[in-house]
This record gives sequence, structure tokens and C-alpha cells, in this order.
Amino acid sequence: MHFVTSYINLETKIPVVSTKLETRDYFGAIKARWSINRSNYKITPGLYAIGNPNKNSEVFVTSNYKLSFDHLRKNLVGLNAWILVLNTNGINVWCAAGKGTFGTTELVSKINEFSLNTIVDHKRIIVPQLGAVGISAHEVKKETGFNIKYGPVNASDIKDFLNKNYRSDIKIRTVNFRFKDRLILTPVEIVAHFKYLTLLFSAFFILSCLSRDGFSVDKGWDYLHIIILNLGGSYICGTVLTPIFLPYIPFRNFSFKGLIIGFIFSSIITFFNINGNNIPELISWLFINLAIASFTAMNFTGASTYTSLSGVKKEMRIALPIQIGLFVIGLITWIILRFI
Repeated sequence: MHFVTSYINLETKIPVVSTKLETRDYFGAIKARWSINRSNYKITPGLYAIGNPNKNSEVFVTSNYKLSFDHLRKNLVGLNAWILVLNTNGINVWCAAGKGTFGTTELVSKINEFSLNTIVDHKRIIVPQLGAVGISAHEVKKETGFNIKYGPVNASDIKDFLNKNYRSDIKIRTVNFRFKDRLILTPVEIVAHFKYLTLLFSAFFILSCLSRDGFSVDKGWDYLHIIILNLGGSYICGTVLTPIFLPYIPFRNFSFKGLIIGFIFSSIITFFNINGNNIPELISWLFINLAIASFTAMNFTGASTYTSLSGVKKEMRIALPIQIGLFVIGLITWIILRFI
């Protein structure tokens, strides 16, 4: 671990970590954003030190997703503190709390495993606010004697939180899912289903070579630009445009937001006559585009703070049958038209 600079206590060997990120940390973050080896971008769970902490130093809790760990340690510059890293299988705090891995059982386990009561004299642990849904404060108190303090939303507000005696105003308690926050999450969305998009491209290309006159690769090449435009465009609608314009699109459900963006995209294609004047074919592509844009937009719920796990499950129960129906109708209509 390149971020470990030394160790505290030669017996327990608690790693002291740097608050300064290196080039490899930023490069690793970029790769993780693009889902490159993302599932392995994690650190060993355990107890770490910042600066030269003692028995009165604060204890901060985070996940073992390295991006979360790095974001915390860089914002603790100038402090002497402890970081207790939970095993969330390399998932960030917000998502892990929803899944239950950043939870009460894991926190209690790590407190006991590393004998935190012998490390600090106080009975205080600071948990990130976005992880609050997974932590039951009274259960932790009952099992370990430690009191939970829910910190601010952003690690950059930690020092202000400490200066105000563990009190947070509405500003640092509010989750602001801003344009920049949404934009940096789109690369993962683009990569997430790209292999399936590639399969769709291949399938549509092969099918476009078919007609009542037989199989012709030339017809496939002549039609390729329409396939790329529609499939690629609807995919971008769901993975990029919907997240970017999320607050400004009507409806609460992400799937319906995707439907709207997909409809606007298909309308633009029709207006410029890119797909031609064949009305049945325009309708078939409309259905296909709506299904793809809606499905990929719905997947962004996992990255958003707008929804809950129960809300996501409810939306999927409603939206998936509609998306499948639109795609199947559009595809069957499009295939039939190849032979008419």
C-alpha cells in the first residue's frame, strides 16, 4: 500500500496513511470511474491512522472502496485521527449502506476486532451521513458502548463539523446532487451495458442484411449508419443525457425520464428525415429507442441519492414489463418490414 508512510505501535502495527494523494491515486480514480477493474479497487479493511493520533483523537468510519477512503484521508489533512475501514466488498458508503454491507453488524465486528476501546478513551465514532441508513446507533451503543455521531454529507465539511462541536447546519447536511456530481458518474453508466450494446449492433447488422431477396452484406453496410444512430443515440440518451438533465426532466421515476429523452431524440431523427419516410419503420425505431433509453436511464437510480432501495424495486416492477414490451414490438415490426 503506497499510501502507508509508517506504523504506530510495533505490536499491532497500525498503518499511518498520507493525506496527500499521488498521481497513481488520481489515475486509479479515473479508471474506477470508467469501470476499469472497479470491483478490485479496494483496500484492506482495518484501522488506520492520520498524523499522530492518541487516545483522544477522533475515529472516522468509511468503506474499503479506495475512492471513498482516498476522499476521506485527503480531507483530514492537518488532523490527528483514526480511520476505521469496514469491509464493504469494495463498494462505496452510500451503495453499501443500502445493500447492508456498510451496516451495524460490520461496524460492531470491526470495533471489537481492533479493540477500539483500548485505542481511544472516549466512546465516540463519526459515521458519514450517507451511511446512516445502514447503521443503527442504539444497537452499536448496546453492543460496544460507543456513541455514533453522524457526520456531514461531504468529507470536505468535516473540519467545520468538528469546530461546531459535532453539530451540522442544514448546508452540510443537505445532499446536493449537482451537475458535476452527475456528470462524473456517467462514464460508469456508459461502460456498464456496453457489451450488450455491442451485441445489439451485431444482431441488427446481421438482420439488416436479410430481405425477401435473400442475404446481402451490402444492404447491411448501407443501413449501418441508421443502426448506429438509433442504438447509439438511445443509449447515450439513457446513460448520459438523462443523468445530466435529471432535475429538469418531468416525473420522479428515472425510467419515465428516459422515455421522455428517448422520445425527444426519436422526434429529432424524424424531423431531419434520417430514418426515411417509412412510417411503420419510424414507429418500430421509436419503440426500440424508447425501450433502450428508458432501461439505461433506470439503471442510474443506483448512483443517485434521489431514490431508496424500495423505490427502485417498485419502479423496476412497473417499468421492466413496459420496456420489454416496447422493445419486442419494435424489433418484431422492424424484422417484418425487412421482408415487405
